[in-house]
Amino acid sequence: MDRVINAATAMDAVTLRVADLEAMSGYYAEAFAMEPVGERSRGREVHRVLGRGTTPMVRLVHTPGLPVAGHREAGLFHTAFLFDSPAALAATVYRAARDKRSRFVGSADHLVSEAFYFTDPEGNGIELYADRDRGTWQRRGTQVVMATDPLDPNAYVRDHLDQAVLDAGPSRGGTVGHVHLQVGDLDVARQFYVDTLGFEVTQSGYPGALFVAAGGYHHHVGLNTWRSAGAGPRAASLGLGTLAITVPGRDDLDALAERLSARGLAFADDGRSVTVDDPWRTQVTVSLPGTDAEELLAR
Repeated sequence: MDRVINAATAMDAVTLRVADLEAMSGYYAEAFAMEPVGERSRGREVHRVLGRGTTPMVRLVHTPGLPVAGHREAGLFHTAFLFDSPAALAATVYRAARDKRSRFVGSADHLVSEAFYFTDPEGNGIELYADRDRGTWQRRGTQVVMATDPLDPNAYVRDHLDQAVLDAGPSRGGTVGHVHLQVGDLDVARQFYVDTLGFEVTQSGYPGALFVAAGGYHHHVGLNTWRSAGAGPRAASLGLGTLAITVPGRDDLDALAERLSARGLAFADDGRSVTVDDPWRTQVTVSLPGTDAEELLAR
């Protein structure tokens, strides 16, 4: 049985359950230069997908009546949107910082990347980042060297902002680079995300955190217990709906299904995707590449 996820694994559009669809959709459109690319109603729920170009980046699900998740519960720490150049990152940081609904919460040089952190109007964490050239990343054994060094946001924008890139807006690409989760226990998280899903540990040196990835990336999924140690399974709430991952081929889904079956975990398989709950009832969907808005809305 293949125990390691395919090296070409990547992240897909994240799903957020929101209280105010129009306000949140407007915020993601204006602050992050995304545009609506599809919408569908399901009973009282309205699902709206936003993205850049042909790439869906977030699905907002209007879910009336759900409570706000507590800060100490398992769930979303942040969604990290990846940009292909310092200019594209600077343009998005500039947009987000100028939006009065944004809350800027910090920036950092992680050695492998440069990152800026915001909170959206409903309290969901967001990271905007660009990777440094992979050839410059340092490694100690199997682990990627990362840090949290100071990064001046004003200097970064001043040095890299390009008016043409800013004007290009949604036509400049972007994607979900990684997702960082709050979990109740790192050993339990490791059993699911590493031993079962097949990610490899890339950094375990930070107290209270674990970073895992495919193909030597610095991390596709971050896991921490900084505020959520001991948290149990999630109740239905606003915030993270689905963590979405893509793998190259059907054989990768078959290998995942075999691992899930071997561990007695219930899952759904519709031919193009396998869906399973993690130990905190966060839905994880692993699908074939090329997800468009219509497929995302059909899930």
